[in-house]
Parts: sequence; structure tokens; C-alpha cells
Amino acid sequence: MKVALLGGSFNPPHVGHLMAASYVHATQGVDAVWLMPTFHHPFGKQLESFDARVRMCDALCRETSGWLQTSLVERELGGGGRTVDTLSFLVERHPDTRFSLIIGSDILRDLPNWKDFDRIQRMARVIVLYRAGYPAPDTVGPPLAEVSSTQVREQLARGIEPSQLVPSAALQVAREEGLYGLRGAR
Repeated sequence: MKVALLGGSFNPPHVGHLMAASYVHATQGVDAVWLMPTFHHPFGKQLESFDARVRMCDALCRETSGWLQTSLVERELGGGGRTVDTLSFLVERHPDTRFSLIIGSDILRDLPNWKDFDRIQRMARVIVLYRAGYPAPDTVGPPLAEVSSTQVREQLARGIEPSQLVPSAALQVAREEGLYGLRGAR
């Protein structure tokens, strides 16, 4: 089996995540894409609860026909969200699975801060997607949507519901749970 891993805070998950997963599934020869919400952000970002972010990711996955799934591996490890540690665990647990790691071109500038990126590259094929506004060599695909969870949270803080940026099922979970200041079902 070939699995592409898309890690992130998913705080909240948005259409950019869905587009990235869909593009990789459609073009990169993988059987599945696993969303991996971080349990604790390695750089200390404030996050909604892990369980709430998982529920939003699960809602996003229901929009697909089973190839997109949420992985709870980060909670199982309970660590600091280091990609190399997560990938080592997954490779050992799933010896017959070939992993790819999806990153956006916006992340390339942060790679010097990652623990053992050279080891990550030995364990998984790294797929660098072209994120709009962050051109870089060796990226694949067209520029993906220019959207971020930070942008979504900023809109929510201003009282603007980001219905064009967050898939409706994930937004419904956020409303039901009162995340990001949202209240009530719609």
C-alpha cells in the first residue's frame, strides 16, 4: 500500500488541505492520504483541543470516498509532533506500506529547524506542493489555494464566517462545538 501523509495543526482544516490531499491522491500514485493532526505543536502554537481538530478532520474525510482518513498517531505517540519520530513509528508499524510526506513550498524555509530532515527523506518520498505565493524549485502541481488556518482564524475573530475557505462539514463541527467563537447549528 502507498500512503501519503499530510501533517499539520488543522486548526481548523480548510479547503487548501482538501485540495492538497485530492491533488496528491489523483496524481502521485498513492492509495490513501492520511491527515495527521499534531498533538502538541513543536513550535508552541496555541491550538484547539486535539479531539476537536480530529472531529473536524473526520468531517472533512467524509467528503471523500474513503481514500482520505484521519490518523491518530500523534496522540498515540504523545510527543512533541516531530515528523521524524512519527514517521519512524509508522514505518515500523506498517512495514509493507510505502510512505510519502506532503509538504507545502511555504514550509521549505523552516526545514533547517526540523529534526533529522535527511532521515525523513530516507524513510519517505517527500512531495513538495506549490503553495500560492511561495514559488520554489522541484515543486509539483499548480499553485494551491492561497488559504491558511491563520487566515481562517483571523476572519472568525472579526465575526466573518469563512464558508468559502472551510468545507461545510468541518465548519458545522466547529459551530456545534463552539470552536473559534462560533455558536449554534446552521
